[in-house]
Amino acid sequence: MKLSDLLVDLEYEVICGNTDIDVEGITNDSRKVEEGMLYFAIPGATVDGARFIPDVIRQDAAVIVTEKAEKKLSDILQDDITVNGLFEEMESERVTIINVPSARYAMGIISSRFYGEPSKELTVIGITGTKGKTTTSYMIKEMLELAGVRVGLIGTIEIQDGKASYPAANTTPESIIVHKTMRDMVENDLEAVVMEVSSQGLMMDRVAGVDFDFGIFTNLSPDHIGPNEHDSYENYRECKKKLFSMCRKGIYNIDDPEAEYMMEGSSSYPITFGEAEEADYRAVGHKLYIENGIMGIQYELEGTLEGTVRVDLPGEFSIHNSLAALVVADCLGVGFDEIKRILSEIKVRGRVEMIPISDKFTLMIDYAHNGMSLESLLNAIKEYNPKRIVTLFGCGGNRSKARRYEMGEVSGRLSDLSIITSDNPRKEEPQAIIDDIITGIEKTDGKYVDIIDRKEAIRYAIMNAQEGDVIILAGKGHEDYQEINGKKYHMDERELIRDILEEEDVDKICGYNNRYFA
Repeated sequence: MKLSDLLVDLEYEVICGNTDIDVEGITNDSRKVEEGMLYFAIPGATVDGARFIPDVIRQDAAVIVTEKAEKKLSDILQDDITVNGLFEEMESERVTIINVPSARYAMGIISSRFYGEPSKELTVIGITGTKGKTTTSYMIKEMLELAGVRVGLIGTIEIQDGKASYPAANTTPESIIVHKTMRDMVENDLEAVVMEVSSQGLMMDRVAGVDFDFGIFTNLSPDHIGPNEHDSYENYRECKKKLFSMCRKGIYNIDDPEAEYMMEGSSSYPITFGEAEEADYRAVGHKLYIENGIMGIQYELEGTLEGTVRVDLPGEFSIHNSLAALVVADCLGVGFDEIKRILSEIKVRGRVEMIPISDKFTLMIDYAHNGMSLESLLNAIKEYNPKRIVTLFGCGGNRSKARRYEMGEVSGRLSDLSIITSDNPRKEEPQAIIDDIITGIEKTDGKYVDIIDRKEAIRYAIMNAQEGDVIILAGKGHEDYQEINGKKYHMDERELIRDILEEEDVDKICGYNNRYFA
């Protein structure tokens, strides 16, 4: 593709060379530069990509895009003692150097054009907020798939492009990856993509050039404030707000105090959901239920759609998550009867994911892996008045010890029984981590047992379950591995449960009725 075509509508200055040249590839990693490629010299938190300009010139880069002024760029190059002759090469126009106001923004726009503007060929659903992005993204994806739509995912946990699934490095990847992934999705015959859009991603222009059909606001609370993220709450919320100037329709949780701020001045068409009277999609009269070991919530929907909605996911937060999903589905033409059917069946892997093996007690897997998320989950479960809350969890090794004390204290205070076990011990001794957790528990009157082997801990929880219990396997969630001494070993809690059921006399399990592994 011609460089001149990639630069259309961008503000730029040609430092040397010309724009009537072909670009064979794009990258912001100097180690991946090959002949004929365009290199984005991105200023990073610790390393300035402009530092590698001499290297990429030697590697026969065709184009360099930088945001350094000509004089400063010259200083950077002259500081490299190995650059003899490079300025002569620049003057001979062997390389084209383009100066832009923001290299990150330019990278997004150029990446979109280089990959043929793939976001315009997909229905793009962006989700931003402090909490609920991951659960809502999976809920929307599953809802649309059950309605017959082929959907990709770009999120905190993973990227799914229609053929492969692989771990995500950031909640919102760099813009080159975003647009390349969307092109792959188009080639893999996907019709839509659900994307978690973080405040960092918006601040750093990782979604520049993305054509959003929907932007969803879940909620906002002080988080990610610090020297390596946002310097103030005002900056944090301003970054979140950017999404709603980039989408056609903005979908807002009107119950959140920051919803009005997010809508103010937005160019997108506003749609609201929540429990407030003014919500376009309003949930009223919600009821919690437990039926045959399955916990859920039911509410009446008023406004744009009217009827009874049941969601087999516990907690009042499931109201807002399900509302966001049904608004998107309704906007995309999914019938209300179909929406209700899907919501009654929907499951989100590793997020209050129930494993129905008994009619008498509830067994669930959840990713809660810090004090705040565990406390939120346990408080939500308490609303159901279970006979006992049994919480099984561990903490990761080579991570903050404060998290261990916090999780121990929270579980000791809110659970009737804590079962302390291994999570990802990494390069620490599992028992040492467990001892730290116990230090937190012993600040409370909470009962606990410690069982290092996670499978044996799960076995203990299942075989000692009582009628009316809620057993929570916390911390692993969607993960299917355990990291020990630098190596990841396959371990999926669902498979551990299946194996335990095969090994034990299931008649000894309270209310045994296996509806999961049948």
